Amino acid sequence: MSENWYSSLMDTLRKTEEEIKLGGGTARIDKEHKKGKMTARERIDFLLDEESVFDEIGLWAAYNMYEEEGGCPSAGVVAGIGSVQGRRCMLLANDATVKAGAWFPMTAKKNLRAQEIAMENHLPLIYLVDSAGVYLPMQDEIFPDKEHFGRIFRNNAVISAKGIPQIAAIMGSCVAGGAYLPIMSDEALIVDGTGSVFLAGSYLVKAAIGEEVDNETLGGATTHTDISGVTDYKMKDDTECLQTIRRLVKNLGPSESAGFTRHTPIQPEIDPEEMVKDFPEDRNRPYDVHKVIQGLVDAETFIEYKKGYGQTLVTGYARIDGWSVGIVANQRKVVKSKQGEMQIGGVIYSDSADKAARFIMNCNQKKIPITFLQDVTGFMIGKRSEHGGIIKDGAKMVNAVANSTVPKITIITGNSYGAGNYAMCGKAYDPRYIYAWPTAQIAVMGGTQAAKVLTQIKVSSLEKKGKEISDEDRNAILEKIKSRYDTQTDVRYAAARLWVDGIIDPADTRMKISRAITDANHNPDIEEFKTGVMQV
Repeated sequence: MSENWYSSLMDTLRKTEEEIKLGGGTARIDKEHKKGKMTARERIDFLLDEESVFDEIGLWAAYNMYEEEGGCPSAGVVAGIGSVQGRRCMLLANDATVKAGAWFPMTAKKNLRAQEIAMENHLPLIYLVDSAGVYLPMQDEIFPDKEHFGRIFRNNAVISAKGIPQIAAIMGSCVAGGAYLPIMSDEALIVDGTGSVFLAGSYLVKAAIGEEVDNETLGGATTHTDISGVTDYKMKDDTECLQTIRRLVKNLGPSESAGFTRHTPIQPEIDPEEMVKDFPEDRNRPYDVHKVIQGLVDAETFIEYKKGYGQTLVTGYARIDGWSVGIVANQRKVVKSKQGEMQIGGVIYSDSADKAARFIMNCNQKKIPITFLQDVTGFMIGKRSEHGGIIKDGAKMVNAVANSTVPKITIITGNSYGAGNYAMCGKAYDPRYIYAWPTAQIAVMGGTQAAKVLTQIKVSSLEKKGKEISDEDRNAILEKIKSRYDTQTDVRYAAARLWVDGIIDPADTRMKISRAITDANHNPDIEEFKTGVMQV
């Protein structure tokens, strides 16, 4: 990609990210400060070790969603992984500047994703609770279903049973069903004067049973530490609360290891900043994925597997920041098959799928984490491919990905279309982490192709009703459909719905993968790899 185009794209994203990080805005931040409270991001910054990087999850969650409700930046909760007293932890903090920390549907989805990451990697969880509870106008989209609000408390219990530490601090409101989250954690702190927890507030208590009581007496810090015993520690302010959490984390027992191997890191052959300069702005233009790999892996560690076979996928072993990894990457340049035929870059052919399935099995046998570099337009179609068994070979690759038990990290660099998304470990295939470059697009098919198909369907429908469609009408229909489709394939649309964990600067990819494997190494429970029935 041209350097100017790339820089402009990154500048636009970073500017929006800074706006998102303001949550409900500076006026609401000032309001929290006047109450003697830190904001969600200030609390997390206080908790983290001085040199820690914060790998934020779901920064773009709910972006441009809930506009009729006034918006919900970052889904009203800050989530991510960072080091606390040298221990990698998952941190979750309600943002009280956004609708008083109320839970929207995407808030629940984001919390569940954070818990999922913590469970998969055996990371301690720290909850910083400050929420007015479920956003009632949307209760039907957040309350009763399997992946809704109640699943969070179910996860509290499951996480505890797995021996993964959970520490919760009640630093503001904590009401109704939300009260179970901190109390189902291993230890609960509450800040005096600002923290409160109860199943029903004073107004509801009076309406329901006629009892008159103020919120502090009903569920304040003194009530729950001295009378009910619901909470374990009464803290005088946010600072003491966060300092105490750091001390509790310091006293945690040792964490186990999965035993993934790590050597002394070696710098890549090319600077990660350089690897993106040849990445094409035009997503239909070919390029060589080997240059991306050179910018990610430790110099002279890449061993390409079946180099001359199935060349629209590149597979091989390497080290990234010292960690042993397997790499499965779509090759977007045009290549020759073993029969001498030209193969379209970015498309998965039978030989490529066959190679990838075998390589994934090898990584599982050797207990090596796998990194997928996605830039795929799908599987090859047409008579030759169908007769050659593309469905069978594609199914074999999908089977191997689905049943893979070693950690999988997915980076979407460009296209992510159709069944190629599945075969290259899209969100439905349980990657430990899934990140996207700003150039990523996720859809059933490319925007132009999809718009043409949908336009033809629309035109045919109108013609059946007796309407005459001119070329001008057809073009207008095409542009309208393409505009909508382009919006839906934009990486920000995907990140808003948590199809990816975040939009990352390509130059940060290497270290994102390294920290992902560091997290994965905390979980020693790797199941035996089994593929079930597979056609060969």
